[in-house]
Amino acid sequence: MIVVDMPTPGSEPAQAPVLSRHWDDDESWLLENYLARNGYQGLKAALAMTPDEVIDLVKASGLRGRGGAGFPVGTKWSFIPQNTPKPHYLVVNADESEPGTCKDMPLMLASPHMLVEGVIIAAYAIRAGTAFIYVRGEVASVIRRLRAAVAEAYDAGLLGPDVLGSGVSVDLVVHAGAGAYICGEETALLDSLEGRRGQPRLRPPFPATEGLYASPTVVNNVESIASVPSILRNGVDWFRSMGTERSPGFTLYSLSGHVTNPGQYEAGLGVTLRELLDRAGGIRAGHELKFWTPGGSSTPMFTPAHLDVPLDYEGVGAAGSMLGTKAVQLFDETTCVVRAVLRWTEFYKHESCGKCTPCREGTYWLVQILQRIEEGDATEADLDLLTSTTNTVVGKSFCALGDGAGSPIASSLQHFRDEYLAHLNGRGCPFDPARSTVFGQEAH
Repeated sequence: MIVVDMPTPGSEPAQAPVLSRHWDDDESWLLENYLARNGYQGLKAALAMTPDEVIDLVKASGLRGRGGAGFPVGTKWSFIPQNTPKPHYLVVNADESEPGTCKDMPLMLASPHMLVEGVIIAAYAIRAGTAFIYVRGEVASVIRRLRAAVAEAYDAGLLGPDVLGSGVSVDLVVHAGAGAYICGEETALLDSLEGRRGQPRLRPPFPATEGLYASPTVVNNVESIASVPSILRNGVDWFRSMGTERSPGFTLYSLSGHVTNPGQYEAGLGVTLRELLDRAGGIRAGHELKFWTPGGSSTPMFTPAHLDVPLDYEGVGAAGSMLGTKAVQLFDETTCVVRAVLRWTEFYKHESCGKCTPCREGTYWLVQILQRIEEGDATEADLDLLTSTTNTVVGKSFCALGDGAGSPIASSLQHFRDEYLAHLNGRGCPFDPARSTVFGQEAH
């Protein structure tokens, strides 16, 4: 068993990076190196408190879920009923599948013990004896790294029947999924974890009361859980000194696409894309930004007019999109909007579980219409058909996949309708290299 010294609240500097600070350290994933940089001090602090006190602390911090919707983490934990004989479960959603999202995998590769520590704290708070990390099956290297970290934690007495000699029992299982976007939806993930086909469940009942094995369950994102140890170590005021009043703390922004230096950029919530681009070297040389997504392909797209929108839940929502997973995909002027939207829609069609008619049939027909437009075989009436078909999917589907499929279509029509019309009038994509002009200019 290891001995972990009690932390001093606020002892760490109140600035990002926190999650990614040690990603480039030598063998940062090993337990001995994690312990050398204050690892498991948050757990020691949590075990000195009651479970309800831990929940209240996380509530007071204002930590919001980093997996998409931004629901307060502490509030979600408090929904677990305590007057039931059923066991409680904690499930970490590591089925990172949203196009453009790539923050959880490097976090688990470089700092697996940060996640394991967060899992133990969360399990203690909600009184769960067993926790699961559900990982995409394709990322074998991540699964190996996590399982090795879990084994180290067991050997050190951090997991098992007597966590750090406290009498608290927590077991942790790393589960490899079969690779399905739909399993990022929490109830589909639970079905998959139980060995069934991953499809969303009808709600209510909600996972908090009848989740895994029909028992009270909390499902949280990797980054949400990995953020918990630093809050226990340093306190509420430290965490709230970063970010904004309603969206406090730090987070990871994934910049990809036509940017000079793509990668993970950790910053306080509320940073703008203009500031992130300054750190990332801007759009690739000789080009300019055309459109971008603030939270992955399932969020309505933005244009250069939104460069100064605060990238927090309130700022992005007020501007007409969603922060989502903070997957910032950047596209320059060489990109055909229609073709990009078609590719995204093909993805959602392929990943639809087929359980509900609006999504199963709607995504199929959205692809057909977009293909006709992109190939120059459509008329202006097809734009109206595209809009009406999108409206039959958005808000009518069993889960949020239908809404995500409709977001890039609706927002691209709002911002780039002229480009759709150019496909009709020019009888094909104006960005096709085989064509001689792009909106009347020489193509390159």
